[in-house]
Amino acid sequence: MTARAAGPAAAGPAAGAPFCAEDHRHERRSQVVFEHDGEPGQREAELVHVRLSPRASGRRQVAALHERLAQATFGLLFVNAGVTNGPGETVADVSTDTFVHLMVTNALSPMRVVETLQDLVAPNGTIAVMSLGQGSVANNDKGGFEVYRASKSALNQLMRSFAARHAGDPRTLLLMAPGWVQTGLGGPAARLTTGQSIPGVADTIEAQAAKGGLQYLDYQGQTVPW
Repeated sequence: MTARAAGPAAAGPAAGAPFCAEDHRHERRSQVVFEHDGEPGQREAELVHVRLSPRASGRRQVAALHERLAQATFGLLFVNAGVTNGPGETVADVSTDTFVHLMVTNALSPMRVVETLQDLVAPNGTIAVMSLGQGSVANNDKGGFEVYRASKSALNQLMRSFAARHAGDPRTLLLMAPGWVQTGLGGPAARLTTGQSIPGVADTIEAQAAKGGLQYLDYQGQTVPW
């Protein structure tokens, strides 16, 4: 299944970097889009493909990407990865392989990207990760998508741990919940189109620029309960 990133470049000389991860059977192919200054008054974009080994969760590949981008400074690092399983599949039903696949793709891999590339983000920049409203423990009163929910809750917990280890860091940290969106992941019955969700995600990220701290927000800028 496919997870796609969408997000704005940060304003000013520091560039934004939406990050997209796709899963293809036994390997992951990621796309990194970063913008940089071109001719006066223009911006240039470059697309980089990175193949991620599932056994190493892309550690070597992301390290190589860091080396390639080592001279860059980004105003925004936006990481997005997501796969799911059957909505009614419980922990009693799910295979161990599927459970591990969701946890590695949805929680471990995006945080490894954050950990590896975070030093390229400007001191007043933003590190954002695409989470989900279903990642909220407090809001889980209907069940469904148990393993998917758990993987996004794990992502949220890992991001909170990252924030705790970087207490005093002035950069803005965001967990974004885009809503239920009509994508390959959300399906055609979803309540929102990408045209309704993604501009809100972009506006919310922009509105939080340089505010610092960690927040868990939806596409309308509202706080999501942990």
